[in-house]
Amino acid sequence: MASAPFDFVLLLLGAMFLAAAVLPPLIRRTPLSLPIFYVVVGAVVAWLWPGAPRIDPIEQRLVTERLTEFAVMIALMSAGLKIDRRFGWRRWRSSLRLLLVPVPLSITALTLAGVWLLGLPLAAALLLAAVMASTDQVLGSSVQVWPAGRGDGGEARFALTSAGGLNDALVFPAVNLAAAVALAGLTAGSLLDWFARDVLWSLTASLVVGAGLGHLVARLVFRSGQASVVSDGFVALALSLLVYGSAHAVGGYGFLAVFVAALVFRTEERDHEYHLALHDFSEQLETLLVALLLIVFGAAIAHGLLDALTWHGALLSLAFLLLIRPLGGWASLTGLDLAPGKRAAIAVFGIRGIATFYYLAHGLDAAGVSDELARALWAVAGFTVLASVVLHGATAKQAMRSVGEEELEEGEPNPADAAAR
Repeated sequence: MASAPFDFVLLLLGAMFLAAAVLPPLIRRTPLSLPIFYVVVGAVVAWLWPGAPRIDPIEQRLVTERLTEFAVMIALMSAGLKIDRRFGWRRWRSSLRLLLVPVPLSITALTLAGVWLLGLPLAAALLLAAVMASTDQVLGSSVQVWPAGRGDGGEARFALTSAGGLNDALVFPAVNLAAAVALAGLTAGSLLDWFARDVLWSLTASLVVGAGLGHLVARLVFRSGQASVVSDGFVALALSLLVYGSAHAVGGYGFLAVFVAALVFRTEERDHEYHLALHDFSEQLETLLVALLLIVFGAAIAHGLLDALTWHGALLSLAFLLLIRPLGGWASLTGLDLAPGKRAAIAVFGIRGIATFYYLAHGLDAAGVSDELARALWAVAGFTVLASVVLHGATAKQAMRSVGEEELEEGEPNPADAAAR
């Protein structure tokens, strides 16, 4: 009987993994999404099962950070491997604008609101702003590009996928700035040190490591003529872990390096079917991690994750999701030849999720924030993710269809994407 809780956990996870395999085709034409399903199941099980282990991201900070870190890393590898569009300032201008305008605007607005509306210290407000500004590849599958070799699926899908992959370049420096302010205060010396180390050096190291190792691994796989017999699972994991670990070893940002490595790997032998196999493995692993983490998220909600939420925090969260981010996204796309519907879709669907949890766990650990303040930040961030899962999850598929960007059901490429590749 002592193993009963563990047996129940295995049974629950088995059922969820099976649901991840069989439910997507069944809910394709409905407003439901797997993330909503997982969160609800996790919450219900935690409420109904008296012996369920307590889920608390404060008490289990290291486990929370590591699990979410691995999930985001795999999601970024999967996203980068399926982007067909070659890099170019003109080809990528929608995603670059979506990165350079809404993210800094969101961080600035949320920091000010955190100080004035929530009464947070500057460092805590900046940390909350940074983690909420991060868009998420893990929960963004409904608005991502099609699998490798099939085309983008449309400008909205491309902009959201590529901008989400690159947003670590701005979010991680902001998280580190919050930690620096918490530890050393806002001084000229701390700002110069942060800019030299966390902006100039870390971004450069990330790009160099990602591009270099992505190219090297691609040459090993394709130039050897062994791509058809090399396990796609081994290569996907090896590339992710090798790049991520190397980037961190030299002070870079692992997420950005992994995404860049995947983009560079994708440029080698572009029409080789191995790219699709590699992406499929990464996506399957990502799906399992999403199931696990969202069940845990639902259980954490049942165990009091949102107990510290105030109406001010809820108001700030909804204002961000419904006003600040959409207005910033809309403004960033001014001047581009985009239909109003596509422009609105790109502006609105900056989904929040697992990446938000990782950045918060990491930032709280680095800044040494008190448990009481940490619970207040987790409550606002958790409510933001929950609201995003519900609002974006229920509307994403219909919104993409309304702007002519259907989900891919057959293996045919989209002719409209040919000019952009």
